[in-house]
This record gives sequence, C-alpha cells and structure tokens, in this order.
Amino acid sequence: MTFAQKLDQAARATEERLSALLDKLAGPQAASARLSAAMRHALLGGGKRFRPFLVVESAALFGLPITAAIDTACALECVHCYSLAHDDLPAMDNDILRRGQPTVWHAYDEWTAILAGDALLTLAFEILARPSAHADPDVRAELVLELAKASGARGMVGGQSLDLEAEKLATAEPLGIDGIRRLQGMKTGALIRFAASAGAILAKAGADDRDRLARYGDDLGFAFQIADDLLDVEGSEVEVGKAVAKDAQAGKATLVSLMGLEAARSKLRALEQDAKHLMTHYGPRGATLAEAATFVVNRRS
Repeated sequence: MTFAQKLDQAARATEERLSALLDKLAGPQAASARLSAAMRHALLGGGKRFRPFLVVESAALFGLPITAAIDTACALECVHCYSLAHDDLPAMDNDILRRGQPTVWHAYDEWTAILAGDALLTLAFEILARPSAHADPDVRAELVLELAKASGARGMVGGQSLDLEAEKLATAEPLGIDGIRRLQGMKTGALIRFAASAGAILAKAGADDRDRLARYGDDLGFAFQIADDLLDVEGSEVEVGKAVAKDAQAGKATLVSLMGLEAARSKLRALEQDAKHLMTHYGPRGATLAEAATFVVNRRS
C-alpha cells in the first residue's frame, strides 16, 4: 500500500468512526438539531486527517491494528476541529473559509460555533474515557492526561494565547525567532507530538520508544508550521482552502518573515532529514512515518 493509500485509509476510517460517534449523541437527551449540525460541519467532510493518520501509524509501529488506535485518533481530531472552530471566530483570526467551505461561525453564527467547539472538546475526552479506546484503564488515563496537556494552557491553547497577545496587545513585545518557535511548538506542535507519541502509549512501549516518537513529533510539528508559513506566503486560496497572505497583511512576525524564504526552506529540509533518521531505528516498519515527513515538507494545503 502506498503512502497516499494509507493516508486515505486512515482518513476514511476516522471519518466513519467520527460519524458513528456523533450518531450516538442522538436520542432522548440529544443535542439540539442546530448544535448537532454545527458539530458535524466542524468535524466531518474535509481535511486530510493527518493527525489521526499519525496516531494510526505510530500504533502500527508496534503491531497494533487500526481498530486499536481509531478512537484515540478520533479524540485527537475532535480537539483539533474544536480549535479550528474557535480560532476562526471574529474575536480571534476572523476567517470565513476553512477547507474550502464556510467556517462554522460564518455558516451558523458565533455562539453556535463556540458551543460546537465546546461540545467537540468534551466529546474528545468522553471518547478516550470509554473502554473502546483501550481495555486498560491506566492507558486510557494516560491518554487523557497527555491529550489534556497538549491541548491546554501548556500546549495548543497557551500557544494561541501567545499568538493573539503578540497580535492584539499594543503593550506586547515583538516576538523574535525563539519566541515564535516556543509559540508554534505549543500552538501547532503539541498536538502533533501527541499524535506521534500516542501509538507508544497504546502499545505500552518503553521509555526509549516514547522519547524517540516524541522527538519525531517535535521535528514534524516544527516542519508543519514552517510549511504552513510558506503556504501563507506562496500558496493560493484555492489550493490551501483558506485565506492566505494574512500574516503579511497584519504585519505579523513568522519564522519565514524573520528567517527569510531560503533559510526557512533549508530548515524545513533539515527537519525532514532529522525526522526520517529517527525512524530508521524501526527499519521497514518506520518507512511510512518517514514518508510522512516528506509529505509535510511538500504539502500544498
């Protein structure tokens, strides 16, 4: 199976499981029809599902089938999609296009988008707390803990706060390369690090494997953000599926704007090689995750 086929397989499995999980919210105590529709709008029908793919493939390193990893993958995707629904709000990034479709607030309204995001965040931890995520309650507890850290004040939410403070507060100090690296490591990198590490948690792997996959996730997360910054400079709205050139228009410092295009591309190539090197430890089993680094570096959306 090719890399593209594996990516598509993980995306389809994630989409099917997410749809089924949302269907289970129906019944006597179901959410309102409007909230349910907004949750589906936020969660289904778009995106490459790259983070779920990383969960599935990191689990496959240790011989776990996709069925053993899919609930963790879906929980992570719920967190990611909740963050997009909130990030797109007028009070934050004020975007009206996401994955080529209207953002949740633009399709519905702001309060519905906020509540849909809240519901997806809580659904993520409901999924992880169920025995279907893993038979061992200690593993489920560790998954909950690590995803909470990756998505909260020390991770994604903290990074978004630093980003908005730099953009919206007149008293904020300009961010240099180290500051942006810290911000992006939290905002973007933390969930990717969790995705890469989740397979080792699910497999109850040892400390060496956990550390290796965490370092791989760090490299991948850093590369993902540089590639994203390059797309904002060089990509088109049609291929990216959202507004581009927003950072430059806002006068916002990014790694690309501070490093320059060539230095950013050079760093991207170095991160690709570092991530691939970490996967050589696993021989042929690590080939797909090595290819994932190349995918991140060359992505156009």
